[in-house]
Amino acid sequence: MTRNQEPGTKPDTGSVLGVRAQIGSGDRIGLFVLPVLVVGIALNIAFPAAFSVGGPPPWLAVLSAVLLAVGVVIWGWSVALILTRVRAGELVASGPYALVKHPLYTAVALLVLPWLGFLLNTWLGVVVGATLYVASRRFAPAEEADLARRFGPEWDAYRRSVRIPWL
Repeated sequence: MTRNQEPGTKPDTGSVLGVRAQIGSGDRIGLFVLPVLVVGIALNIAFPAAFSVGGPPPWLAVLSAVLLAVGVVIWGWSVALILTRVRAGELVASGPYALVKHPLYTAVALLVLPWLGFLLNTWLGVVVGATLYVASRRFAPAEEADLARRFGPEWDAYRRSVRIPWL
C-alpha cells in the first residue's frame, strides 16, 4: 500500500507501471556495461591468448556449468516474477527476491557472466560481471527509492526481511 492509497486497494500506478517499472534500473545498468562489453569482446577477439583461462580445465568446466545453471534458473525465475507480479502492481518479495533485493542483476553478474566466460575459455565474463555488479550497486538506490515511494511501509518491511541485503 502506498502513502496515498486507500486500504485494501492496489497501488495507483497507472501507465507508469508498464515497461518502465519492469525495467527498473536495467537500462542505465546496460548503458554502463555496454562499453566494457564491446571493448572487451573486441580485445578478446584481437588477443585471445591474453584472455584464455587455459582450456578450461575439467574442474573449472564442471564448476562453471553448475554455477551457470544455477544462475540461469535464478535469472529466469526473477524475470518470470517481474513479468507477472510487477505488471500486476505487486511488490515482489518471494522466491529469489526473499534472498537478495536484486536477484536478476546479482544472478547475471555473479553466476551467469563469469561462469559462461570460463566455459568459453575467457576471463572476460568476470570483468563484465564485475562491471555489471558495480553498475547495479550504483543505480539500484534510485530503483529502490522508486519502490519505497510506490509501496511505502510494504517496501520497508520487505527491505528489512531480505536475507542477504548487502548482495
